Amino acid sequence: MAENNAIGWIGLGKMGVPMAGHLLNAGFALTVNSRSSAPVAALCDAGAEAAASPAAVAEKAEVIISMTSDDTALADVSTGPNGVFTTAAPGTLFIDMSTVSPDISARVAARAGECGIGFLRAPVSGGVALAVAGKLTVLASGARADFKTAEPLFDAMAKKSFYVGSGEEARYIKLALNMMVGMTSAMMGEALVFAERGGAARDTILDVMGESAIASPLVGYKLEPMRKRDFSATFSARQMAKDFDLLLGAARHTDTPLPLAALVRQMWSSMIASGAGEEDFLAYVKTMEALSGMSRE
Repeated sequence: MAENNAIGWIGLGKMGVPMAGHLLNAGFALTVNSRSSAPVAALCDAGAEAAASPAAVAEKAEVIISMTSDDTALADVSTGPNGVFTTAAPGTLFIDMSTVSPDISARVAARAGECGIGFLRAPVSGGVALAVAGKLTVLASGARADFKTAEPLFDAMAKKSFYVGSGEEARYIKLALNMMVGMTSAMMGEALVFAERGGAARDTILDVMGESAIASPLVGYKLEPMRKRDFSATFSARQMAKDFDLLLGAARHTDTPLPLAALVRQMWSSMIASGAGEEDFLAYVKTMEALSGMSRE
Protein backbone atom coordinates (compact mmCIF):
# COMPACT_ATOMS: atom_id res chain seq x y z
CA MET A 1 0.00 0.00 0.00
CA ALA A 2 1.26 3.48 -0.82
CA GLU A 3 2.71 5.55 1.98
CA ASN A 4 0.01 7.31 4.04
CA ASN A 5 -2.64 5.28 2.20
CA ALA A 6 -2.20 7.56 -0.85
CA ILE A 7 -4.17 6.26 -3.83
CA GLY A 8 -4.49 7.63 -7.35
CA TRP A 9 -7.78 7.41 -9.27
CA ILE A 10 -8.24 8.01 -13.00
CA GLY A 11 -11.69 8.13 -14.61
CA LEU A 12 -14.71 9.59 -12.85
CA GLY A 13 -17.74 8.48 -14.81
CA LYS A 14 -20.99 7.07 -13.44
CA MET A 15 -19.16 4.16 -11.83
CA GLY A 16 -15.90 5.86 -10.94
CA VAL A 17 -17.40 8.64 -8.81
CA PRO A 18 -19.10 6.45 -6.19
CA MET A 19 -16.27 3.93 -6.17
CA ALA A 20 -13.67 6.64 -5.55
CA GLY A 21 -15.97 8.17 -2.96
CA HIS A 22 -15.97 4.94 -0.97
CA LEU A 23 -12.17 5.06 -0.81
CA LEU A 24 -12.33 8.59 0.56
CA ASN A 25 -14.89 7.53 3.13
CA ALA A 26 -12.62 4.65 4.14
CA GLY A 27 -9.83 7.09 4.96
CA PHE A 28 -7.60 6.77 1.90
CA ALA A 29 -5.89 9.92 0.65
CA LEU A 30 -7.00 10.26 -2.96
CA THR A 31 -5.51 12.04 -5.97
CA VAL A 32 -7.91 12.10 -8.92
CA ASN A 33 -7.90 12.84 -12.63
CA SER A 34 -10.70 12.69 -15.18
CA ARG A 35 -11.60 14.14 -18.56
CA SER A 36 -14.63 15.85 -16.99
CA SER A 37 -13.95 18.62 -14.49
CA ALA A 38 -17.25 18.51 -12.57
CA PRO A 39 -16.74 15.15 -10.84
CA VAL A 40 -13.15 16.09 -10.04
CA ALA A 41 -14.38 19.25 -8.32
CA ALA A 42 -17.02 17.31 -6.40
CA LEU A 43 -14.50 14.81 -5.07
CA CYS A 44 -12.05 17.57 -4.22
CA ASP A 45 -14.81 19.17 -2.15
CA ALA A 46 -15.01 15.84 -0.32
CA GLY A 47 -11.28 15.80 0.39
CA ALA A 48 -9.52 14.52 -2.72
CA GLU A 49 -6.68 16.27 -4.52
CA ALA A 50 -6.81 16.99 -8.25
CA ALA A 51 -4.07 16.10 -10.75
CA ALA A 52 -3.77 17.54 -14.25
CA SER A 53 -3.02 14.22 -15.99
CA PRO A 54 -2.60 10.50 -15.36
CA ALA A 55 1.16 11.10 -15.31
CA ALA A 56 0.66 13.65 -12.53
CA VAL A 57 -1.39 11.11 -10.58
CA ALA A 58 1.49 8.63 -10.81
CA GLU A 59 3.86 11.20 -9.31
CA LYS A 60 1.76 11.31 -6.13
CA ALA A 61 0.62 7.71 -5.57
CA GLU A 62 2.16 4.26 -5.61
CA VAL A 63 -1.19 2.52 -6.11
CA ILE A 64 -3.23 3.83 -9.04
CA ILE A 65 -6.70 2.76 -10.14
CA SER A 66 -8.28 3.47 -13.52
CA MET A 67 -11.95 3.16 -14.45
CA THR A 68 -12.18 4.13 -18.11
CA SER A 69 -14.69 3.78 -20.93
CA ASP A 70 -12.95 1.55 -23.46
CA ASP A 71 -9.71 0.13 -24.88
CA THR A 72 -8.58 3.45 -26.34
CA ALA A 73 -9.04 5.24 -23.03
CA LEU A 74 -7.12 2.57 -21.11
CA ALA A 75 -4.22 2.79 -23.57
CA ASP A 76 -4.22 6.58 -23.28
CA VAL A 77 -4.15 6.71 -19.45
CA SER A 78 -1.53 3.98 -19.15
CA THR A 79 0.91 4.00 -22.08
CA GLY A 80 -0.04 7.31 -23.71
CA PRO A 81 2.17 10.44 -23.82
CA ASN A 82 0.72 11.69 -20.52
CA GLY A 83 -0.03 8.25 -19.16
CA VAL A 84 0.77 6.65 -15.84
CA PHE A 85 3.73 4.69 -17.19
CA THR A 86 5.63 7.85 -18.17
CA THR A 87 6.21 8.82 -14.53
CA ALA A 88 5.34 5.81 -12.36
CA ALA A 89 8.27 4.49 -10.38
CA PRO A 90 9.19 0.80 -10.49
CA GLY A 91 7.17 -0.99 -7.85
CA THR A 92 4.03 1.05 -8.52
CA LEU A 93 0.81 -0.97 -8.68
CA PHE A 94 -1.59 -0.08 -11.51
CA ILE A 95 -5.11 -1.50 -11.14
CA ASP A 96 -7.52 -1.24 -14.04
CA MET A 97 -11.20 -1.80 -13.20
CA SER A 98 -12.60 -1.04 -16.66
CA THR A 99 -14.41 -3.41 -19.01
CA VAL A 100 -11.94 -3.79 -21.87
CA SER A 101 -10.67 -6.46 -24.25
CA PRO A 102 -8.21 -9.13 -23.17
CA ASP A 103 -6.02 -7.95 -26.07
CA ILE A 104 -5.48 -4.39 -24.85
CA SER A 105 -5.16 -5.68 -21.30
CA ALA A 106 -2.34 -8.04 -22.32
CA ARG A 107 -0.55 -5.22 -24.15
CA VAL A 108 -0.79 -2.93 -21.10
CA ALA A 109 0.44 -5.79 -18.91
CA ALA A 110 3.46 -6.33 -21.15
CA ARG A 111 4.38 -2.66 -21.04
CA ALA A 112 3.87 -2.55 -17.28
CA GLY A 113 6.28 -5.45 -16.91
CA GLU A 114 8.89 -3.63 -18.98
CA CYS A 115 8.56 -0.64 -16.62
CA GLY A 116 8.71 -2.71 -13.44
CA ILE A 117 5.08 -1.81 -12.65
CA GLY A 118 2.56 -4.25 -11.22
CA PHE A 119 -0.66 -4.61 -13.22
CA LEU A 120 -3.87 -5.98 -11.77
CA ARG A 121 -6.92 -6.50 -13.95
CA ALA A 122 -9.95 -5.90 -11.71
CA PRO A 123 -13.19 -5.33 -13.64
CA VAL A 124 -16.39 -5.21 -11.62
CA SER A 125 -19.78 -6.86 -11.87
CA GLY A 126 -22.72 -4.61 -10.99
CA GLY A 127 -24.15 -1.32 -12.17
CA VAL A 128 -24.31 2.21 -10.81
CA ALA A 129 -26.76 1.38 -8.01
CA LEU A 130 -24.46 -1.30 -6.65
CA ALA A 131 -21.45 1.01 -7.03
CA VAL A 132 -23.25 3.63 -4.93
CA ALA A 133 -24.16 1.02 -2.32
CA GLY A 134 -20.62 -0.39 -2.21
CA LYS A 135 -21.89 -3.82 -3.22
CA LEU A 136 -20.01 -4.50 -6.44
CA THR A 137 -18.20 -7.76 -7.13
CA VAL A 138 -14.55 -7.47 -8.16
CA LEU A 139 -12.91 -10.01 -10.47
CA ALA A 140 -9.14 -9.72 -10.18
CA SER A 141 -6.29 -11.38 -12.05
CA GLY A 142 -2.57 -10.74 -12.05
CA ALA A 143 0.08 -11.43 -9.43
CA ARG A 144 -1.45 -12.82 -6.24
CA ALA A 145 0.76 -10.48 -4.17
CA ASP A 146 -0.73 -7.50 -6.02
CA PHE A 147 -4.22 -8.81 -5.26
CA LYS A 148 -3.33 -8.97 -1.57
CA THR A 149 -2.11 -5.36 -1.73
CA ALA A 150 -5.35 -4.28 -3.39
CA GLU A 151 -7.76 -6.17 -1.12
CA PRO A 152 -8.26 -3.31 1.37
CA LEU A 153 -9.26 -1.07 -1.55
CA PHE A 154 -11.68 -3.64 -2.93
CA ASP A 155 -13.14 -4.15 0.55
CA ALA A 156 -13.93 -0.44 0.70
CA MET A 157 -15.98 -0.38 -2.51
CA ALA A 158 -17.28 -3.92 -3.05
CA LYS A 159 -19.08 -6.70 -1.21
CA LYS A 160 -16.84 -9.44 -2.61
CA SER A 161 -13.59 -9.76 -4.52
CA PHE A 162 -12.38 -12.88 -6.32
CA TYR A 163 -8.82 -13.71 -7.32
CA VAL A 164 -9.35 -15.62 -10.58
CA GLY A 165 -5.88 -16.13 -12.08
CA SER A 166 -2.51 -14.72 -13.03
CA GLY A 167 -3.30 -13.45 -16.56
CA GLU A 168 -6.36 -12.20 -18.43
CA GLU A 169 -8.88 -14.47 -16.70
CA ALA A 170 -10.72 -11.54 -15.10
CA ARG A 171 -11.36 -9.97 -18.50
CA TYR A 172 -12.89 -13.15 -19.88
CA ILE A 173 -15.12 -13.72 -16.85
CA LYS A 174 -16.30 -10.11 -16.88
CA LEU A 175 -17.25 -10.30 -20.56
CA ALA A 176 -18.95 -13.65 -19.95
CA LEU A 177 -21.08 -12.05 -17.23
CA ASN A 178 -22.00 -9.12 -19.47
CA MET A 179 -22.96 -11.59 -22.19
CA MET A 180 -25.34 -13.24 -19.74
CA VAL A 181 -26.79 -9.87 -18.70
CA GLY A 182 -27.45 -8.91 -22.31
CA MET A 183 -28.97 -12.28 -23.12
CA THR A 184 -31.20 -12.07 -20.05
CA SER A 185 -32.67 -8.80 -21.30
CA ALA A 186 -33.21 -10.38 -24.71
CA MET A 187 -34.90 -13.36 -23.06
CA MET A 188 -37.16 -11.10 -20.99
CA GLY A 189 -38.11 -8.93 -23.95
CA GLU A 190 -38.98 -11.83 -26.22
CA ALA A 191 -40.81 -13.73 -23.47
CA LEU A 192 -42.91 -10.69 -22.58
CA VAL A 193 -43.96 -10.05 -26.15
CA PHE A 194 -44.72 -13.73 -26.72
CA ALA A 195 -46.91 -14.00 -23.61
CA GLU A 196 -48.68 -10.68 -24.24
CA ARG A 197 -49.45 -11.69 -27.81
CA GLY A 198 -51.07 -14.76 -26.31
CA GLY A 199 -53.39 -12.58 -24.24
CA ALA A 200 -51.61 -12.40 -20.86
CA ALA A 201 -51.42 -9.09 -18.99
CA ARG A 202 -47.95 -7.56 -18.75
CA ASP A 203 -48.10 -6.99 -14.98
CA THR A 204 -49.16 -10.60 -14.46
CA ILE A 205 -46.29 -11.87 -16.63
CA LEU A 206 -43.79 -9.79 -14.67
CA ASP A 207 -45.21 -10.92 -11.32
CA VAL A 208 -44.84 -14.55 -12.38
CA MET A 209 -41.30 -13.97 -13.72
CA GLY A 210 -40.24 -12.57 -10.36
CA GLU A 211 -41.42 -15.67 -8.51
CA SER A 212 -40.51 -18.33 -11.04
CA ALA A 213 -37.55 -20.63 -11.65
CA ILE A 214 -35.97 -18.03 -13.94
CA ALA A 215 -35.97 -15.31 -11.24
CA SER A 216 -32.54 -13.85 -10.45
CA PRO A 217 -31.15 -10.66 -8.94
CA LEU A 218 -30.92 -9.16 -12.43
CA VAL A 219 -34.51 -10.09 -13.32
CA GLY A 220 -35.60 -8.66 -9.97
CA TYR A 221 -33.82 -5.35 -10.61
CA LYS A 222 -35.50 -5.00 -13.99
CA LEU A 223 -39.09 -5.95 -13.12
CA GLU A 224 -40.17 -2.50 -11.93
CA PRO A 225 -38.55 -0.53 -14.76
CA MET A 226 -40.14 -2.97 -17.21
CA ARG A 227 -43.49 -2.51 -15.48
CA LYS A 228 -43.21 1.28 -15.74
CA ARG A 229 -41.61 1.15 -19.18
CA ASP A 230 -38.78 3.21 -17.75
CA PHE A 231 -35.94 2.85 -20.23
CA SER A 232 -33.68 5.57 -18.83
CA ALA A 233 -30.20 4.16 -19.15
CA THR A 234 -28.37 2.55 -16.29
CA PHE A 235 -26.35 0.81 -19.03
CA SER A 236 -27.25 1.75 -22.58
CA ALA A 237 -27.85 -0.44 -25.61
CA ARG A 238 -24.84 1.23 -27.24
CA GLN A 239 -22.64 0.29 -24.27
CA MET A 240 -23.94 -3.26 -24.41
CA ALA A 241 -23.11 -3.39 -28.13
CA LYS A 242 -19.55 -2.34 -27.28
CA ASP A 243 -19.19 -5.13 -24.74
CA PHE A 244 -20.62 -7.72 -27.14
CA ASP A 245 -18.08 -6.59 -29.72
CA LEU A 246 -15.35 -7.14 -27.14
CA LEU A 247 -16.50 -10.61 -26.21
CA LEU A 248 -17.07 -11.69 -29.81
CA GLY A 249 -13.61 -10.42 -30.72
CA ALA A 250 -12.07 -12.33 -27.81
CA ALA A 251 -14.02 -15.44 -28.83
CA ARG A 252 -12.50 -15.29 -32.31
CA HIS A 253 -9.02 -15.30 -30.77
CA THR A 254 -9.82 -18.48 -28.86
CA ASP A 255 -11.86 -20.12 -31.67
CA THR A 256 -14.91 -20.20 -29.43
CA PRO A 257 -18.26 -20.16 -31.28
CA LEU A 258 -20.87 -17.88 -29.69
CA PRO A 259 -23.90 -18.13 -32.00
CA LEU A 260 -26.44 -16.75 -29.52
CA ALA A 261 -24.22 -13.80 -28.60
CA ALA A 262 -23.70 -13.01 -32.30
CA LEU A 263 -27.45 -12.96 -32.89
CA VAL A 264 -28.18 -10.76 -29.89
CA ARG A 265 -25.41 -8.38 -31.00
CA GLN A 266 -27.39 -7.74 -34.19
CA MET A 267 -30.38 -6.70 -32.08
CA TRP A 268 -28.29 -4.04 -30.33
CA SER A 269 -27.53 -2.70 -33.82
CA SER A 270 -31.25 -2.67 -34.54
CA MET A 271 -31.90 -0.66 -31.38
CA ILE A 272 -29.15 1.82 -32.22
CA ALA A 273 -30.42 2.22 -35.79
CA SER A 274 -33.96 2.87 -34.55
CA GLY A 275 -32.82 5.63 -32.20
CA ALA A 276 -32.82 3.63 -28.96
CA GLY A 277 -29.06 3.33 -28.61
CA GLU A 278 -28.86 5.64 -25.60
CA GLU A 279 -31.77 3.97 -23.82
CA ASP A 280 -31.27 1.20 -21.31
CA PHE A 281 -30.50 -2.20 -22.80
CA LEU A 282 -33.84 -3.28 -21.34
CA ALA A 283 -35.46 -1.34 -24.22
CA TYR A 284 -34.76 -4.49 -26.26
CA VAL A 285 -38.44 -5.23 -25.59
CA LYS A 286 -39.45 -2.25 -27.74
CA THR A 287 -37.63 -3.72 -30.72
CA MET A 288 -39.46 -7.00 -30.22
CA GLU A 289 -42.79 -5.17 -29.94
CA ALA A 290 -42.11 -3.38 -33.21
CA LEU A 291 -41.21 -6.63 -34.95
CA SER A 292 -44.44 -8.14 -33.63
CA GLY A 293 -46.65 -5.26 -34.78
CA MET A 294 -47.44 -4.10 -31.26
CA SER A 295 -47.92 -0.39 -30.59
CA ARG A 296 -46.94 0.86 -27.13
CA GLU A 297 -45.95 4.51 -27.40
